[in-house]
Amino acid sequence: MPKIHFIAIGGAAMHNLALALKTKGYEISGSDDEIYEPSKSLLAQHGILPEEFGWFPEKITTDLEAVIVGMHARPDNPELLKAQELGIPVESYPSFLYKQSLNKQRIVIAGSHGKTSITSMVLHVLKTLGRKFDYLVGARIEGFELMASLSDAPIIIIEGDEYLASPIDRRAKFLLYQPHICLISGIAWDHINVYPTFESYTDSFKTLIAGLPKAGSLFFDQTDSVLNHLTADCPEHCEKTGYEAHPAKIDNGQTILKGEDGKSYPIQVFGEHSLKNLNGARLICEQIGVNQSDFYEAIATFKGAAKRLELVASSETSLLYKDFAHAPSKVKATTQALKNQFPSRKLVACLELHTFSSLNPAFLPEYAETLNLADEAIVYLSEHAREIKRMDRMEESVVKTYFKHPNLKVIRDAETLKQVILAQTWSNANLLMMSSGTFDGLDLPALGNEMGLLSV
Repeated sequence: MPKIHFIAIGGAAMHNLALALKTKGYEISGSDDEIYEPSKSLLAQHGILPEEFGWFPEKITTDLEAVIVGMHARPDNPELLKAQELGIPVESYPSFLYKQSLNKQRIVIAGSHGKTSITSMVLHVLKTLGRKFDYLVGARIEGFELMASLSDAPIIIIEGDEYLASPIDRRAKFLLYQPHICLISGIAWDHINVYPTFESYTDSFKTLIAGLPKAGSLFFDQTDSVLNHLTADCPEHCEKTGYEAHPAKIDNGQTILKGEDGKSYPIQVFGEHSLKNLNGARLICEQIGVNQSDFYEAIATFKGAAKRLELVASSETSLLYKDFAHAPSKVKATTQALKNQFPSRKLVACLELHTFSSLNPAFLPEYAETLNLADEAIVYLSEHAREIKRMDRMEESVVKTYFKHPNLKVIRDAETLKQVILAQTWSNANLLMMSSGTFDGLDLPALGNEMGLLSV
């Protein structure tokens, strides 16, 4: 079988693609200068965890069929330079995945927010119905061992990220997949470190839409004004369909769908954002031959993707949720979802600013009023994350000015955060923890237990 080497193998998509290829029989090697959980344990479990961290040009040998380079690597990475010197084909993981799926129907879920959840919903439905498919998704889903799969399946469902493909291919990842069916879930400026203006950010989505094939299909959130503008230029040879939140009602904290088939379906996710995602997933599934009743019965058992409004601990009067939300649009939607689901309970929302964009003061105005539906709000600024990213220290007054929340606290260390949370009364109150980081390693299930909740 072919030999493939991964530069920056520890990345979320990178290590899952490596594991999928190992499962397929490929001989896999890799390197990285840092690998965190769960990547580390999974790579070790499959026998492809690098023996030591760092970059080792001697691993690049002429018997390699290809070298796949991740965005974490730099253009002057010594292994990358060695591969180029030896003339070994160098691929980003999106370009490699495209070549692996040339003979498949490619379905790409894109957008600034919701793409992981929509992709996860589609995968859950197809798996529940016994359909054969390949996939790449950005979060763990119940019932799936890996976040990627490559087989002889006729279709592949790909979460299409707009971040750059690799250090030597500065195109948005989703442009490399050349989808037959595309969904765009919403547009909100993100990744300010590589898209310094809103226009530069939306240009990639414009290119994605313009490149759709003849008889292709585009689905989009029609409640998004930016998307309505962008999709106006959808090629005439492509079918275009807008969607909005799926009709539903909330009954005693339970969301119940009003099915297109006339029946009612209790579901396990909630919030208008989730109902939009669900409706988008329904349209994708119908496009590939899933009938409505089968979709509703399958989606009723979907518990959500990992870290997407994931319930960590609960009691009869209190809930602790964690969410991957970090971009302003995600923060606002997640806070709104939890407040609307439990309107009579106090909501404490804690957001860690962890990404390059969120730690840049020039981007902070995008967060204005995103936490305003929370009764109390906390912004967590990790000094460790700031130092690693070499960002300037943000003053508390600056953060408060831009967030515009009347009860906002700014906290910079995990122990203080924990004590502030434990000082609260958690009767008839919910806690929402939002971050793409870890709050400097704060153990959320243990925190829930100290709040008097039981881990789920």
